[in-house]
Amino acid sequence: MAMEITEFLLAAQSADAKVRTEAESKLCQFGEQNVPGFLLSLSIELSNDGKPTESRRLAGILLKNSLDAKEAARKEQLVQQWVAIDASFKAQIKSSLLNTLGSSVWDACHTAAQVIAKIASIEISRKEWPELIGTLLVNMTQQDRPPSLKQATLETLGYVCEEISYRDLVQDEVNAVLTAVVQGMNATEQNSAVRLAAVRALYNALDFAQTNFENEMERDYIMKVICEAAIAKEADIRQAAFECLVSIASTYYEVLEPYMQAIFDLTANAVRGDEEAVALQAVEFWSSICDEEIELQDYEVPQSADASAPHFHFIQKALPTLVPMLLETLLKQDEDQDQDDGIWNIAMAGGTCLGLVARTVGDDVVPLVMPFVESNILKPDWRSREAATYAFGSILDGPSIQTLSPMVNSGLEFLLNSMRDENSHVKDTTAWTLSRIFELLHTPNVGFSVISPSNLPQVVGVLLESIKDAPHVAEKVCGAIYYLAQGYEDAPSCSLLTPYVSDIIGCLIATADRTDSNESKLRTSAYETLNEVVRCCNLAETSNVITQLLPVMMTKLGQTVDLPILSPDDRERQGDLQASLCGVLQVIIQKLSSSDGSKPIILQAADQIMMLFLKVFACRSSTVHEEAMLAIGALAYATGSEFGKYMPEFYKYLEMGLQNFEEYQVCAISVGVVGDICRALDDKILPYCDGIMALLLNDLSSSELHRSVKPPIFSCFGDIALAIEQQFEKYVSFALPMMKSAAEVCAQIDNTDEDMVEYGNQLRRSIFEAYSGILQGFKNSKADILMPHALHLMQFIEVVAKDRNRDDGVTKAAVGVLGDLADAFGSSIKMLYKDRTFCMELLNECLQSEDEQLKETAYWSQGMIGRVCS
Repeated sequence: MAMEITEFLLAAQSADAKVRTEAESKLCQFGEQNVPGFLLSLSIELSNDGKPTESRRLAGILLKNSLDAKEAARKEQLVQQWVAIDASFKAQIKSSLLNTLGSSVWDACHTAAQVIAKIASIEISRKEWPELIGTLLVNMTQQDRPPSLKQATLETLGYVCEEISYRDLVQDEVNAVLTAVVQGMNATEQNSAVRLAAVRALYNALDFAQTNFENEMERDYIMKVICEAAIAKEADIRQAAFECLVSIASTYYEVLEPYMQAIFDLTANAVRGDEEAVALQAVEFWSSICDEEIELQDYEVPQSADASAPHFHFIQKALPTLVPMLLETLLKQDEDQDQDDGIWNIAMAGGTCLGLVARTVGDDVVPLVMPFVESNILKPDWRSREAATYAFGSILDGPSIQTLSPMVNSGLEFLLNSMRDENSHVKDTTAWTLSRIFELLHTPNVGFSVISPSNLPQVVGVLLESIKDAPHVAEKVCGAIYYLAQGYEDAPSCSLLTPYVSDIIGCLIATADRTDSNESKLRTSAYETLNEVVRCCNLAETSNVITQLLPVMMTKLGQTVDLPILSPDDRERQGDLQASLCGVLQVIIQKLSSSDGSKPIILQAADQIMMLFLKVFACRSSTVHEEAMLAIGALAYATGSEFGKYMPEFYKYLEMGLQNFEEYQVCAISVGVVGDICRALDDKILPYCDGIMALLLNDLSSSELHRSVKPPIFSCFGDIALAIEQQFEKYVSFALPMMKSAAEVCAQIDNTDEDMVEYGNQLRRSIFEAYSGILQGFKNSKADILMPHALHLMQFIEVVAKDRNRDDGVTKAAVGVLGDLADAFGSSIKMLYKDRTFCMELLNECLQSEDEQLKETAYWSQGMIGRVCS
């Protein structure tokens, strides 16, 4: 086969489908029958300069795909497959790949660099390729090595650093890598391709350089070569250097002070005169500094002696020169920037950064920006008017209401009139600015709003007129209406909106039905805004309007089932439309069923609504599956025990959802719907419990299912146990060991990883919710079944109580279960509470909390424990 692999690799790219399929089948067969031989043959093919470029390229792709995959389960399978290969085969493959770095064909070098990094990601942490870094560095240090080999080596080092953890290299290796990379970056390096590869490699190696950045001399040298690269004659080198500075801004903020003046000069020159790709990174540097300082301000403790996180106020110090520089960028708009969602230009980057500056320094940004706004807002040139409006909108989040309200109150009418500007860019940005004003400065609940009874008619009139404008303008107007409605949610003044609700709803439906927009984005925005208007309006005053909306939406959803589907695009459009309509119906169901007066409307229409949802499920679109499930959850809550009649037909779709590992969000929502149905049906859910529990247990056992679905499953155990009470007994021997295993996983979580800490909290909260449901379900008749698990549960609560990383949700759930234990077992577990000082400490902590719900739970648990121990 090794002799023929070239032939098969070429045939697998043939224009003739029959030849191609046959060759792919042969390659697949070889790969399955002899993994080591297949990978070795591919690596030899890739390394051989005498072979055709096409066969080498495919060999490289197949090699990469044999080592890595996007799906976690598949990736782990490939890792184990590589680990199992005999060491002698692996040594030959790695040798071939390292030789390929010296190839005269750049494509082959580039692919080999990526494959070496994939192997490194498996082996270096296992200490199985200790010589790799040394071997690569020889290519950099020996004088006679050609520039192309140095370039390929630097690229490999960059990819390796990207793939492995900073913990995987010892400091001597880090020092050697950085020395080689910095050498390659040096201005004395004649070959620009080598220099570019070095700058990019440094970007990936920065995480490894912590110790080096703590050493002033080494740090000075690294910063010097980056700053030199930022003024290289090649634009791609300059861009890569600024990317390094962006990364350093967030990784090494605390050591940046000595370099800030030089960096400011570099970024200012780049923003004002360099190519856009370079200028964008220069602006991004300041955005990153803002992000760091906003975070420092969020966590800053006044008069704290903690000096571990210095705050240098770089933005405050640079303000007088930074803001004018950013304002200049706003005048560099693209003619078609509102037509293309994917566009990102210097004007957008500058406005985004200006918004972050406003959040960082608050009121101090206003006097620097308002003169620009005032001098440009009336100019005949559209760019000036648009830039002025964008600047005004950008600084609304950060300064105080006291500073902003006079400006906004005096400028609101001007902005409303600007919605009739002759230029669509100006109208687009004005609509965005209005949506920002309504989001940030329209909060009647806390006693402040720029909207008053006197200006509301004009505001609504302008928005409903402007929503008929070009699609990109209409979409921003939807955003403005969204926040206008949201501001009135639960506000005493919400009746002000009531007279306009019918017209607003009508305009939003007409907008969703527009045919002049190729994208479904406007339609989605219109329906999302419609949802918010329905959700936030005064039900007592608008129930007739919402009642009339229900059959309109049902008719629209019914029509989607019969849409002609001639292509995958048609299927996608159908799914998107159905998802939006299911979303609207969900909100209508929730709104109307929230009041005894309007609930009968939902109960009367429930059969028809459910029939529509079942038809939608039959279309088999994952996009709509999610929204339809959520809507059914709302219908179950509204109809209560009456929902039981839909279960025989609905159950098969629920099963499909619970088995949908690929679209794991669908699976998670389906789990949530099981909880909704349990609360609606109580013990009438029993006939379906065996099937549901089997699927949930299977989900928990699966390595393929995304981890985020697992916490909701434990919560669902609690919902099922509450619904069927003592009849949950037959599932205890399966569910409890799963809960114990999950508790052990929580104990092993890496507390330095924020994502894992958050996941650990979700998992622990859900385990407590499961215990709580089971304890409450069993307390009247079969509590003794859980007695063997009581000690473990108490120990789990103790571990959680002593963990400083627990969040309020975990704390509340843990305290609740402390009370549930006492409530369920009574005096028979009196000894469990003896000498458990953590119980009292946890309860006292909660009783001193400002969270009323947490306090209430703690009082209840304290009473239950007191009753047991008295």
